[in-house]
Amino acid sequence: MADQQTTQDPGERRLSTREAADRLGVKPETVYAYVSRGQLTSHRAPGGRGSTFDAKEVDALARRAGRREPSGSGGELTVRTGITLIDRDHCYFRGVDTSELAAHYSYEEVAEWLWTGELHRGIRFAAPQDALSAARHAVAALPAHSGQMDRLRVALIAAAAADPLRFDLSEDAVLDTARGLIPTLVDALPPQAPEQHTAGPLAARLWSRLTSEPADAPSLRVLDAALVLLIDHDLAASTLAARVAASARAHPYAIVSAGFGALDGPLHGAASGPAHRMLLEVLDRGSAAAAVADHLRAGRRVPGLGHILYPGEDPRARTLFGLLADVPRAQPALKAARDVVATTARHTALHANVDLALAVLTVATGMPSEAGETVFAVARTAGWIAHALEEYEERPIRMRPSGQYRGPRPPQPLP
Repeated sequence: MADQQTTQDPGERRLSTREAADRLGVKPETVYAYVSRGQLTSHRAPGGRGSTFDAKEVDALARRAGRREPSGSGGELTVRTGITLIDRDHCYFRGVDTSELAAHYSYEEVAEWLWTGELHRGIRFAAPQDALSAARHAVAALPAHSGQMDRLRVALIAAAAADPLRFDLSEDAVLDTARGLIPTLVDALPPQAPEQHTAGPLAARLWSRLTSEPADAPSLRVLDAALVLLIDHDLAASTLAARVAASARAHPYAIVSAGFGALDGPLHGAASGPAHRMLLEVLDRGSAAAAVADHLRAGRRVPGLGHILYPGEDPRARTLFGLLADVPRAQPALKAARDVVATTARHTALHANVDLALAVLTVATGMPSEAGETVFAVARTAGWIAHALEEYEERPIRMRPSGQYRGPRPPQPLP
């Protein structure tokens, strides 16, 4: 189909062929195939050089087509999102530096802003009584040796069962669910000490579930900042799992459950545990050299170092280390972490990641080694909900890649 020659409104936003191809996740020649099939309308650019396309029409086609594209590096699935950008050792939520967000706003304020685009100072999330009661009863029934993540998973299922409206996927209903679910998960965990903040900020309530040591303002500030910084991190494994569930129109509880499932591994949400144990070893031995040597001798990577998305230091770690410097009781663990980085740097340039910073906090405040995973899971719940809201606007079941069958070619004899 030839390009149409029409007069355009000078203020109308037009896309070049390359821009249209980028939005659709296809090659430029595929854009013209869409034109030939009548799926897109093209117009000659001013001066007759190239074609232009209506941005709204391109975006509508992208939604219908699933907005998938192979990346330039390996052909894996890429999903367009407006939530998180990681660029040149910085992380941004909706274009705002996450370190700045953590410095000025609480976890609940940032979560609400990420979901709705509106900032509500002083907002507090409250657990619905029915959901919280069901979650606490379910958690109380677990064996005494159950870990915090076991308790979170059971609390999540119980809260879902207590919510007959969980299948309402309208935006307002999902937001109401999210505002109640996150505090339900926190408040369902058994407190380690008498609660001082039963209706206070989420970070303060979570603190009493993680340690029996008293909370001070600088330490709470670190925990709250960690929650903010961990809300989202592009399409990590757990976030992709959550989006796949949302693509199938699963309800918010099921989406968070999918995230929890992918989170449960040493390479993702549980990565701060080995860093926690390593710091305890460094403090016990008085030096990082022996601890680092033991990891290398066993063929293991040194925990808490390096990140595939950051050539330099993880900006989340940088922010948390800056806040930890103001916590007196964190100084020994902070010194141990810096010793690990310096010792490893003699042979390879690996920088601290957020897991090492979380380990400093958990070691310094008497939290168990899995506390970092708990912080991660609670924080990331808000991010999974944000991705679910985004995915609900897309074509259903679009997260359906094709398999590459490599088994025996049929027909084969009956076994």
